[in-house]
Amino acid sequence: MKKLLSIMTMILFITSIALVGCGKQVETSSGSNAKEETKTEETTASSGPITINQEIPDQEILSKGPGGEAAVSAKTLQLTEEEVQKIKEGNYKAAIVMHYAGNDWATAQIDGLKATFAKMGIQVVAVTDAQFKAEKQVSDIETVLAKKPDIIVGIPVDPVSTASAFKKAADAGVKVVFMDNKPNGLEAGKDYVSVVSADNYGNGVQAAEIMAKELGGKGKIGVIYHDADYFVTKQRTEAFEKTIKEKYPKIKIVERGGIIGPNDGEKVASGMLTKNRDLDGMFVVWDVPAEGALAAARTAGKKDFVITTIDLGTNVALDIASNGLIKGLGAQLPYDQGISEAILAGYSLLGKEAPAYVAVPALNVTKENVLDAWKLVYHQEAPKSIQGAAK
Repeated sequence: MKKLLSIMTMILFITSIALVGCGKQVETSSGSNAKEETKTEETTASSGPITINQEIPDQEILSKGPGGEAAVSAKTLQLTEEEVQKIKEGNYKAAIVMHYAGNDWATAQIDGLKATFAKMGIQVVAVTDAQFKAEKQVSDIETVLAKKPDIIVGIPVDPVSTASAFKKAADAGVKVVFMDNKPNGLEAGKDYVSVVSADNYGNGVQAAEIMAKELGGKGKIGVIYHDADYFVTKQRTEAFEKTIKEKYPKIKIVERGGIIGPNDGEKVASGMLTKNRDLDGMFVVWDVPAEGALAAARTAGKKDFVITTIDLGTNVALDIASNGLIKGLGAQLPYDQGISEAILAGYSLLGKEAPAYVAVPALNVTKENVLDAWKLVYHQEAPKSIQGAAK
């Protein structure tokens, strides 16, 4: 009887592979947009272990985890071929619960997760976008729990408001892996597997070094920070400001302005430039509000102006390649973060011990290496527009 059930299970598994196709957008009962997937990508046989891209430069990880934990480099994570095969036999399901899915970083992270889960034979049953609204994310979690996933990979919109929802998932036996931050009160090894992040502190340092080089070590600058209780964005700003103050005393931070959401950059930058017409540069905490700062600087007629930021989005990459006002940035490697999160989910399914905090090394990006950096970040060639601008 057991042998017959095993044969039937294998037939169903093979049939599910044959039904692989594109997911379609559906409106869930809670009103959240979730991608219903029959299979995220074609499941292919694994040849060798699963790791992140080993061509990523080795750098000391400067970030600490949300609880002050020392970081373990994502380059040390690995699933062997035998471990991948064992996971495949479990026919597991996963859900991806995003805080926001409308930018290049989120798309690359989701793509890395989907591709790696596909190699592991794990079906992605939902991808949700909370649109930076905590109450929507709580509803999204309720919706995906109804699909009975074995794994949830998510990034909390707010560490307080979403804590009970993620705790409910953990108490139901779901293996939870976090991107960048964790909800308050949840414990590694008990309520969640691990937190995976970029080296955000290291990227803040890279943005400061580029700023200092472009300004020749002196000038007046503004800082646009994320005015929210968000662990990773705080690290970026702290690293940038500390590096400038300690290493470059002739560069003065004369104005600071906070943003709540990604579309606040232009308004805050415009106010800053109106108040301080002699600003030489500006650091912006991530790429989307940096696009707003770029628009404000152009409107203000700034020509010899330096903007640095974090994250290699399409628009900032195009400006860097064009020798525009955005001179460089510290880049996260979101595709490889996605791979890392999937590997750690695999650890939990196998009962392997996982580090509480994992980070992907920081990456310095300027006009000189923007095309190579794009390939490292997204695992594909840069768009033709960026290639053309770089020439």
